[in-house]
Amino acid sequence: MIRASASDLPAITAFLRQRSERAMFPLSNLARFGLDGEADHAPSMWFSARSGQVTDVLSVGRRGSVMPVMPNADWAAAADILRGREISAVIGPKEEVRPLIRALGVEDAPTMLDHDEPHFALDLGDLVIPDGRGQLAPLAAADPAQMIAWRAAYEIEALGMAADRAQVAAERDYRSYIAAKSHRALIDGGEALATTGFNASIPEMVQVGGVFTPPELRGQGHARRAVALHLDEARRAGVQRAVLFSASDAAARAYRAIGFRQIGDWTLFLPSGRVVAHG
Repeated sequence: MIRASASDLPAITAFLRQRSERAMFPLSNLARFGLDGEADHAPSMWFSARSGQVTDVLSVGRRGSVMPVMPNADWAAAADILRGREISAVIGPKEEVRPLIRALGVEDAPTMLDHDEPHFALDLGDLVIPDGRGQLAPLAAADPAQMIAWRAAYEIEALGMAADRAQVAAERDYRSYIAAKSHRALIDGGEALATTGFNASIPEMVQVGGVFTPPELRGQGHARRAVALHLDEARRAGVQRAVLFSASDAAARAYRAIGFRQIGDWTLFLPSGRVVAHG
């Protein structure tokens, strides 16, 4: 694999877009932050090619998040690139992430999350919008303190983060969501019921993330309505498809109810401390 430069980006982007359902994070991060940029999620990329065509891409964020799009499974080449680097996450399709983790020699590292989740996709022409309470509003329309508290709860529940780290992350995430206008709240008569958002996007596709309903409001269909209304908003803006991965059986049932269908499994491997690749 060779390191990508600006002149390689058209071919790399074309390759990733052919696999966009499984490459939303690399595509979105590249579009938002640029190759080798200064932001935390700015990617550096390595790629392989055959007969002038890109065959595999390895994306590595500045903070050590690793995202393979490597259908040809050259894990030894990826391990050579990553050896000695600090790894903060390995995220992507299960069939690529699991062997890469083993090749990096980090499979036994302590983690805050090490989970395989069902991966879903939806053609927005098949979106089902359920009836229910509440209308969608920008996240900024809800109480900021409440939204930060909900995000911290999400970090703890969904990602296994320690409470002190979750609070810091929630405040940072809230600011970024407001700036990006990427998240929404479902609100009924001034009461926030649920949140939803897009954690990656390209013109024709969005990836849903940050869906949260507090425990006392669960089981009433608020999350599925929030997600569906946000996707309807995206559909009216020209987006054609959506993807997401589901952290629980209850969430999976909600997503299926609005039209999502499983396309595979998605792995989230998040070390709990400093982990260096040594494979």
